[in-house]
Amino acid sequence: MGIESALPTDGVMTTQLQKVINWARRSSVWPMPFATACCGIELMATASSRYDLARFGAEVMRFSPRQADLMLVAGRVSTKMLPVLQRIYQQMTEPKWVISMGACASTGGVFDTYAVVQGIDQFIPVDVYVPGCPPRPETLIEGVMAIQRIIDEDNIPKGPDGKRLPLNLVVQPNAAPRPQPVPVSIGQS
Repeated sequence: MGIESALPTDGVMTTQLQKVINWARRSSVWPMPFATACCGIELMATASSRYDLARFGAEVMRFSPRQADLMLVAGRVSTKMLPVLQRIYQQMTEPKWVISMGACASTGGVFDTYAVVQGIDQFIPVDVYVPGCPPRPETLIEGVMAIQRIIDEDNIPKGPDGKRLPLNLVVQPNAAPRPQPVPVSIGQS
């Protein structure tokens, strides 16, 4: 039922080692959630059975930064939380990616105050911006798929210091909201 059935018994499969490594890396993205507000609820919904983030190999939420390679920043980040966010980012394994989820994480949203960071990209490199307030689970899945496309192409640009540069991609919403299931009425005919 696996790859063995697709290959002939006496055949030889050849590929580049880098493509196999990229395939393994894209199929096992382990997110580190940094959810502080209503975007966190949408992040939880994305991992639920209705949207099933597990289809993309990203169901293993890791709350230890040393075991994660994708940071999901969901919600507003205050100036007091910023050092914690930066410390978690520094402790993550290389290569690492960041998704800025929602208007608050990307631009500060409606919280134009001294206490809320007006975009986390000023302090950590962001690869994919997921728009919305809060963004729908489908949009977050599209953002994870954008990270997987980046991994597949192995486009990891390096700066002069050898560290990876942010890619600054923006995900456009590609789905219209579907009507919710019809409510069940009990005892009525």
